[in-house]
Amino acid sequence: MASRASESPPGRSVTAGIIIVGDEILKGHTQDTNTYFLCRMLRSLGVQVCRVSVVPDEVATIAAEVNSFSSQFTHVLTAGGIGPTHDDVTFEAVAQAFGDELKPHPELEATIKALGGEGREKMSLVPSSARLHYGTDPHTGRPFKFPLVSVQNVYLFPGIPELLRRALEGLKGLFQNTAVQFHLRELYVAANEASIAPVLAEAQARFGRRLGLGSYPDWSSNYYQVKVTLDSEEEESLEEGLAYLTAHLPQGSLVPYVPKAVEQASEAVYRLTESGRSPLGQKVADALQIIETALARYSLTQLCVGFNGGKDCTALLHLFHAAVQRKCPDAQEPLQILYIRSISPFPELEQFLQDTIKRYNLQVLEAQGDMKQALGELHARHPQLEAVLMGTRRTDPYSCSLRPFSPTDPGWPSFMRINPLLDWTYRDIWDFLRPLFVPYCILYDRGYTSLGSRENTVRNPALKYLSPGGHPAYRPAYQLENEDEERNSRT
Repeated sequence: MASRASESPPGRSVTAGIIIVGDEILKGHTQDTNTYFLCRMLRSLGVQVCRVSVVPDEVATIAAEVNSFSSQFTHVLTAGGIGPTHDDVTFEAVAQAFGDELKPHPELEATIKALGGEGREKMSLVPSSARLHYGTDPHTGRPFKFPLVSVQNVYLFPGIPELLRRALEGLKGLFQNTAVQFHLRELYVAANEASIAPVLAEAQARFGRRLGLGSYPDWSSNYYQVKVTLDSEEEESLEEGLAYLTAHLPQGSLVPYVPKAVEQASEAVYRLTESGRSPLGQKVADALQIIETALARYSLTQLCVGFNGGKDCTALLHLFHAAVQRKCPDAQEPLQILYIRSISPFPELEQFLQDTIKRYNLQVLEAQGDMKQALGELHARHPQLEAVLMGTRRTDPYSCSLRPFSPTDPGWPSFMRINPLLDWTYRDIWDFLRPLFVPYCILYDRGYTSLGSRENTVRNPALKYLSPGGHPAYRPAYQLENEDEERNSRT
């Protein structure tokens, strides 16, 4: 039987269970991203996901889980185990769960034949009571060529994340619950979780089932320690809970954190240039003008950013990213960074590099050795490159005579060095990063002010103090008072 996407059955409470099928998930061969997408999408459709299960490619195990879930939840969504190979057994398992025969479906046979699907005949064998759902592909605006199969209240999605997303987006009408809208707010708290636990407990007791509270510590954030979520079907209860927590959490602990600082970089960065031309706003405007000139002279494939995870190049990368967002909104090429690996890097720095690559969607051009050797290696491997943006400031060694556009010295590999931050100070860097909530290496929050390798970098003595318990501790780098002491972190 074939059908188009239709509304969920009437009733306020609509629930779902998700079954992820695949040995590769249980063995750690593949990272499951489908659960996160399914839960977020279903929640946005007014559906409460009550349980998620991961099962192996075993017919009996899948069948038992499908049978159990289908009797407990409004909808059951499976992901994985659909395809032409020996371990694609979800259709067979669902047939067994409902006492169906596995039969070739004429529509599926015709579809597979039309798609030239030699070797995919197995995908036409579905439970005898199966229904076919032809939604609209959100990428093309046309009906899907291959339908989603369901049996009773069980919907059998492909395990390939891109196909699953397109299928659910094109068939979301099957699950839409218009009777419920979940409301969500997030608070970011600069206090440890144990210190705010009593307030959260009091709030939960006060609001009961009207409000869901979640508390999630984040040890990697530069700006907060705990994210608190408030979730409710009633917007009024949500606002009451928000007001209660705002009044009762430690004074000054709430942070106006912007979680999408990278995605919204262009708007926030260019706004600084319009803020009454403050000293920092003027420096941001000048830096952007240099970067925009570089973008006019060179293509993105001819440019890269020198990046070692330090604060200066982090500010530069964010500026460059913002300028590309504004001036090259249709650019498909990823931004390129030059990373010169040190002999003994900090693990925290290596982790920050990986996180930054993901945040900004970067292509890494890696080299080793000193700067001259690294540029020679870069020139040999990537001859299309012509210019490198550097986070150099005039207070850095051998930098006082540099200009915004400075060719490399004679005897060096031929590159244009572009220096947008020459006239920035140590304080300027932090006054740029912190208000925009730009992520930076966590080592700066632990007393380091200038980063090199583990062999030549220590915490800055100028930031040392005694904790209330009398133990030595270090203030974060952005609290350094005397900028001349910045390089006290280097030995």
